[in-house]
Amino acid sequence: MTTLLNTNLQQYRGKIDEIIKELHHLTVSIGNEELAKTVSDLRNRIKESFMFVIVGEVKAGKSSFINALLETEKEICKVSPAPCTDTIQQIMFDEKEHMQVINPYLKQLFYPIEILKEIAIVDTPGTNTIVEKHQEITEAFIPASDLIVFVFEAKNPYRQSAWDFFQFIHQEWRKKIVFVLQQKDLLSENDLAINLQGLTETAQKRGIIQPLVFSVSAKDELEGKHAESGFASLRTYIQENITGGKAPFLKLKNNIETGINVAERINKGILLRKAQFQHDTAFREEIKLTLQHQALKSNHQVDILLETLLGGYDKIIMNKERELEEGLSVFALVKRSFVSLFSKESSSKEWLTQFTKDLENDLNNSLRTRLGTGINDLAESIQQMAKMIDLKLKGSQTILKNDNDIFNDIAEKRSNILKELQDAFARFMNGTENFTGADIFEHGKSLTSNIVTGSGMAIIGVVLAAVTQVAVLDITGGLITTVGLLFAGITIGVNRSKVLTNYRNEVAKGRAKLKEELEEKLRLYIRTIKQKIDGNFVGFDAMISNEAEQIKVLSVQYEAIYQRLLMMKKDLL
Repeated sequence: MTTLLNTNLQQYRGKIDEIIKELHHLTVSIGNEELAKTVSDLRNRIKESFMFVIVGEVKAGKSSFINALLETEKEICKVSPAPCTDTIQQIMFDEKEHMQVINPYLKQLFYPIEILKEIAIVDTPGTNTIVEKHQEITEAFIPASDLIVFVFEAKNPYRQSAWDFFQFIHQEWRKKIVFVLQQKDLLSENDLAINLQGLTETAQKRGIIQPLVFSVSAKDELEGKHAESGFASLRTYIQENITGGKAPFLKLKNNIETGINVAERINKGILLRKAQFQHDTAFREEIKLTLQHQALKSNHQVDILLETLLGGYDKIIMNKERELEEGLSVFALVKRSFVSLFSKESSSKEWLTQFTKDLENDLNNSLRTRLGTGINDLAESIQQMAKMIDLKLKGSQTILKNDNDIFNDIAEKRSNILKELQDAFARFMNGTENFTGADIFEHGKSLTSNIVTGSGMAIIGVVLAAVTQVAVLDITGGLITTVGLLFAGITIGVNRSKVLTNYRNEVAKGRAKLKEELEEKLRLYIRTIKQKIDGNFVGFDAMISNEAEQIKVLSVQYEAIYQRLLMMKKDLL
């Protein structure tokens, strides 16, 4: 039977060692040095004895408690009126008594004491100094411990530093805890009963439903007063629940539980990364949708501007067409030709020249006036596109914070990328060169160099006004030149219908060209500004893409390890 138990033990150890090894690789891959050290230490201790870790306040009587528990005349742990345990002492079995110093905070003591064949005992400094000065216990012995023996001074089991450390042990690592009220010989039975009840209730309030509490007197035990000392019930608990061949398998179960704890911590971090990734992905999609929506609104402003502009164009052209039609009548032409022989009134040629000038003036005045209001509305719409993105950037939600236990480096990296994006976008909005259109419009460089310098987005209206006015002047100028040439050969015998038809064709061409060129330039400007705004997110997009891959890999690795841990836990039941 012993051989079979040993064989099973070795098989389980081998399997658990392999799983913990994979868990260690995972902690290394995520770059968490503290967690990697914890798992590495857990793996290194898998073959050690069942480990009791004794914790408690300074002067709670931990050293005396250990000496009494080991049932030896030798003072294993020094007892002094002043606090003397300033290092962690790991007490283990060996046929020969000796000591090994591991580091300034840890030494190993070896004794040929029978109980140490099945358990190892770790004596620690007081909880009110250990958290500040001796991180070795939190980084190594608590996660790798198999049982925590929390020693309280019987006279006062309520000190805050002790219960703060209890929270770390219970909440962070979910370790099994046995409570001991030491130095009970200093209290009356009534006072001891009150403090026993008080400790039990405090432990229950902090999450332990049925706390296991023992009251002992190391002094009585060491003086041979075994019936009064209270150690008998504690030893009975140890014998029935830990020693007698059960300890090695219990230790393996504890290793599995600690491995599950670490894996769940990693998964908690992964879930936070997923939540942040999902938020960032949704946020990025929201940015794109906002840009699309605002671009549509800006393009709608272009439609309104063109409709207003072309309405003014049509009105001028219609009025001037009626004037031309009347002026080209035979009677009117003959009258002008005859009158011009005997007076200073305009001839037909002079009248057409003036008609052409009036057409040019009327068109330019009407179009310029209508451009003013329309351009302001369009510029405001484009500015709003950038302002809305700026507001969304400033309001971006942070889920994975820089103090995250597992992925604080990822959180910090994301925070830096977001901060760089916010700063870069602020500079983008203030950079006049981003909105001048020198890289958008034909001859834009020479055009924008003549524009009065503005501040950031304020230049948008100036740029749009300059560009549209130049386009209008070019188109109306070309139209007037064509109309002038059309009128150059008009005589009394001219075909009136043909002239009107040609005139209508030319003004129609001018209208189409006006619509086409302005629409093309304005929509191109909107599209380019939208692309420039979106271009600020290149680094952010790269981060999202990398996160998607990293989260996928980590999730697969975690799930495989976690399921194997659960299976091993089930096998060891």
